[in-house]
Amino acid sequence: MLLRVFIRKPTEDDCQELLSLHRKSKEFHFPWAFPPLTEQACINYINRCQNEDFEGLLICRSTDDKIIGVANFSQIFYRAFQNAYLGYYVGVDFAGQGLMTEGVRLSINYAFGTLGLHRIEANIQPENVASINLVTRLGFTKEGFSRRYLKINEQWRDHERWALTVEDWAIAIPQTL
Repeated sequence: MLLRVFIRKPTEDDCQELLSLHRKSKEFHFPWAFPPLTEQACINYINRCQNEDFEGLLICRSTDDKIIGVANFSQIFYRAFQNAYLGYYVGVDFAGQGLMTEGVRLSINYAFGTLGLHRIEANIQPENVASINLVTRLGFTKEGFSRRYLKINEQWRDHERWALTVEDWAIAIPQTL
């Protein structure tokens, strides 16, 4: 099966395309995500992707290399923990097409394979049904509920905690899209 998307690391050359995607999708992302909306914030994000504890990946459409979304692994820990937190978002023009499922699947393969992680957590606001459906499709298990877990848009928001281990990934998801 041909992949409709691929993943790659961002560079400063991606800043304007990312800003365009973010600005066009600002209302669509509200109140779930707040991607960078200024050039400096975008450059800061790209620079953050160079840190050992953060891995940002662009999800790009195969037909024209256009950036359609982002997957981030933050607070990456190694040694006995080998864990990271997964965050992601899609541009409004690309939502509902299954592209993010493919892109996040590739990102998870990267996290478990290239980064050598054992566990990935995604913390999702309970009202974000599309995001919960995505992690469910990818084999994540709901592990709990965290009250007032993250401060988003100046408000402490409840989140559901979803997780996936490399063992569950190998069993649940055929690696041949």
